[in-house]
Amino acid sequence: MRSTMINAIKVAGVVGAGGAGFPSHVKYDTDAEYVIVNGAECEPLLQVDQQLMVHEASKMVEALWHIVETTGSQKGIIALKNKYHDAIEVLSEEIKRYPQLSLLILENVYPAGDEHYIVYEATGRVVPEGGIPIQVGAVVTNVETLINVYNALKGEPVIYKYVSIVGAVRQPSTYIVPVGTSLKHLMDLSGGSLIETYKVIDGGPMMGKVLSSNENYNDVFVKKTSKGFIILPEDHDLILSKEKRVERILKEAQTACCHCDLCTDLCPRYLEGHRIHPSKLMRIASYNSLGDVNASIEEAYLCCECGLCEQACVMNLQPWKVNIYLKSLMREKGIQNTLKNAELEVHPFRAERQFSAGRLIYRLDLSDYYGTAPLNREIVEVDEVVISNCQHIGASGKLVVEEGAYVQQGTLIFKIPEEQLGANIHSSISGKVTILNPNEIKICR
Repeated sequence: MRSTMINAIKVAGVVGAGGAGFPSHVKYDTDAEYVIVNGAECEPLLQVDQQLMVHEASKMVEALWHIVETTGSQKGIIALKNKYHDAIEVLSEEIKRYPQLSLLILENVYPAGDEHYIVYEATGRVVPEGGIPIQVGAVVTNVETLINVYNALKGEPVIYKYVSIVGAVRQPSTYIVPVGTSLKHLMDLSGGSLIETYKVIDGGPMMGKVLSSNENYNDVFVKKTSKGFIILPEDHDLILSKEKRVERILKEAQTACCHCDLCTDLCPRYLEGHRIHPSKLMRIASYNSLGDVNASIEEAYLCCECGLCEQACVMNLQPWKVNIYLKSLMREKGIQNTLKNAELEVHPFRAERQFSAGRLIYRLDLSDYYGTAPLNREIVEVDEVVISNCQHIGASGKLVVEEGAYVQQGTLIFKIPEEQLGANIHSSISGKVTILNPNEIKICR
């Protein structure tokens, strides 16, 4: 049973659809006590998963059941926020057919979608420092990933992506598009921007990245891991914050940090007992000294880069970016993370210190853009796609089609290198192949 299912997922090229893109055939090939579905979607404005839990609930639940059976788990838990009323109603009916499955209703807080957060809420177990959920018997998977697993078991590869386009656009919406669709095409579908000068965040407002500007964003294409694009004025505080250079961040840390510890008090990892203290790490930038004999620069490795420390800071500083900088320095010098404690004690005030999603939207100045992005359930047709050979964690795929070849939709175009971590990639439309460079190809109808 396991080998058949794992092979189907591998052949189809399923990867984590909501984050880094870890190959699913590797993640599910394990023994676990719990399979937890991350349906929290804690990033403001993004709405893909909450809509899929309503419109594709039966597929999602069936795929979850298969994974529970394959991993030998005791339970499959769908974790979602209490504000997703429609999804709760639909899923409550769907899971009645599967006694191993249940719902976990979460508060509307950030970062409820963090793997460590969800594992603790679902199991009462704390993922070790620098660890992953399977170390405490849990596999965490994404909602859209389950839809792709369902399709894989029917012999269908991953060729479509659910993507929200929101912010300063005329018609905020969620679309089903072929992998490789251009951002320009998505912009046109949404009626275009409401403003002349704007920038685009790939992903959520907290952990997403600002894309480099180019004319109409013709050179940005949907990947298997794309979740949404947020259009904002180029002078929006969120854009300016994300684009702030590390030299300025370090200078601000030296001159403005008052060492109040608020960033530490709200850090999700600290509240779960991990030895990370953002405020102490800021002292490194301030004084070139830890300022505390019990502090360690390695603490930066425990930062999940959720950005909540910035929202807690009364001086609008960015400890998470300082941590990224420190991580890069340590890697350059070959310093490994030795913080691996598994005997952790959760902070007694963890529940009281959770950060309201409503407050976060206010802090990010996104209230004007907070609304619905309804799902258009008709698959968008495009005349061309540009597909990268690496849209996942692991090795890049090996090109297995030739220049000028005509491929059918669903044809394997990039194959996992032998004995390496990676994922297959397939043609999302039928058409002629043009090799643009060693890393990507274009397919035109």
